[in-house]
Amino acid sequence: MKRAQIFRVWMVALTMVAAVATSLSCTRSHIFEYEGDCGVYYDIRIKYDYNIKFADAFAHEVNSLALYIFTEDGILYDMIVTTDKQQLAKENFTIRLTLPKGDYTMLAWGGINEESFDLLTEVEIGTTRIEQMQVKMTRSYDSAGNAYRDTDLEGLFHGMMELNVTSEPGIYQETLSLKKNTNVVRVMLHEQSGYPIQEEQFIFEITDRSGLYNYDNTRLTDEVITYRPWYLESIYTEFEEYDTTRQADINAVLAELTIGRMMAMESPTLRVTNKESGEEVLRLPLADYALMVKGHYHKDMTNQEYLDRQDEYSLTLFLNEGKWASSVIYINSWRVVINDTEL
Repeated sequence: MKRAQIFRVWMVALTMVAAVATSLSCTRSHIFEYEGDCGVYYDIRIKYDYNIKFADAFAHEVNSLALYIFTEDGILYDMIVTTDKQQLAKENFTIRLTLPKGDYTMLAWGGINEESFDLLTEVEIGTTRIEQMQVKMTRSYDSAGNAYRDTDLEGLFHGMMELNVTSEPGIYQETLSLKKNTNVVRVMLHEQSGYPIQEEQFIFEITDRSGLYNYDNTRLTDEVITYRPWYLESIYTEFEEYDTTRQADINAVLAELTIGRMMAMESPTLRVTNKESGEEVLRLPLADYALMVKGHYHKDMTNQEYLDRQDEYSLTLFLNEGKWASSVIYINSWRVVINDTEL
């Protein structure tokens, strides 16, 4: 065969191969260089950066996650649940989805378990509606029928976003950001006089209606829940006073409680009572006082954003021989002067 004929045969063969390859591949702009296929993929990165540091703490704080996918009509299409802490602890935790073209709502709940929080409905694909995805805090009841919690709560996280899925092949990245509902409250009673105090002398309580959440994370009407300490201890130490060589004693009681989501207009109430005398040592609206220490760097936040981003509160209260003795408290190291002398 002549060289010119051989060249024409090879050109025809190459043209046919190119045509077949083109028919089996995506358009150039959507070719997956490392995948080699023509699928439509959505990588949903889950973050917990709605916090006071504006930093992603998902890997350190979220121990379980359920992602629910609802159609435009609000019907559950699919769900992905993971409790694998090794997977959740990986940097930039991402869930890959393959969905038909359409509009969807992504709903994420983190920290759902029987000990702390539970869904109010049995979830079933194709049947469950998004309005049914309500979460209830588990609680105990005393002999009088009053609800209470005296154990620590698993961190409860919520996230929600709309997702428009195209039919154009490619890998698309989206981010779903979580909010944390639970708050740890540390209360330290600092005895100024050196008078010895013990944890069994005091009753610490926070009361609130923060145990029931709608699918969109709004709080629903709930019964009053009394939160009691899950950790309580007496603290004693000695130190040398700055302006003298005299040794001074510090006696204190530390209580730790975990409560639900705080709302700016529905403040929980913190009470400390002297167990021996039955006298109320102090009572204060917790959210109202927490908002007093927003400070300069957070002044542009709304009150609700600040409460949602902050998840730990430390209060130092001063006593004199076991009684409320100061018009000053410290909240997260901020000094708050109290004008209400009846506290």
